[in-house]
Amino acid sequence: MIMVDFSSVKRSPLSLFFEGAKDTFPLVVGAIPFGIIFGTLAETVGLSFSGTMGMSLFVFAGASQFVSLSLLASGTIWPMIVLTTFVVNLRHMLYSATMVPFYKNLAPLWKMVLAFGLTDETFAVAVRCYNKEDGVQGKHYYNLGSMVFMYLNWNLCTFIGLTAGKAFPEITRWGLDFAMPATFIGIVIPYLISKPMWASVITAGTVSILACGLPHKMGLMLAAIAGVMVGVMCEKLFPENQERG
Repeated sequence: MIMVDFSSVKRSPLSLFFEGAKDTFPLVVGAIPFGIIFGTLAETVGLSFSGTMGMSLFVFAGASQFVSLSLLASGTIWPMIVLTTFVVNLRHMLYSATMVPFYKNLAPLWKMVLAFGLTDETFAVAVRCYNKEDGVQGKHYYNLGSMVFMYLNWNLCTFIGLTAGKAFPEITRWGLDFAMPATFIGIVIPYLISKPMWASVITAGTVSILACGLPHKMGLMLAAIAGVMVGVMCEKLFPENQERG
């Protein structure tokens, strides 16, 4: 019998690129209404067409973009907007720390491109691919495929919201914004494999609900800090509980 060592099978960059895009498709679907709603709402708070597209092109962070809109609508000064969006994006520091072992041998340009596109969805898809012990080389092309698909989708949906959104003035009341929280739940649940992780998520969720009325979205920061603290304490106090929960 001839044994085939699949771990040595070479994959072309193009095939990895399209596989990354394919695996990201379910998460892209969840982001579509979110992007359209962002484009529809942006001009109502005073952002110009170019300013709105500029946010999606150069910021490319859905949660932060929506937080910015709500702060602009309330007349918040720009330093507070910058600080608040910075806090909202602090979770990306955790993503970056996780990706360091996979990115460390890449060229600087690759690191900059992949870091820019490290959204929640792309992180969830890419880290699962990187962690597979299948011997496949060049997984950064898979990562790139996921990132490019998410990026094009987000900007296209922003454009659709800006242009066609006016034809649906009541779109924000359709309940489509539930798609993104549902997507986040789908991203998080598969990674809850230990009791500290569950404790962290439950704590963060509870605090975010209790503190949702705080100004400038400070409840998000408190929830993130509380979740991280509880997770770390659980790992230190109950190391034996780090098995699958």
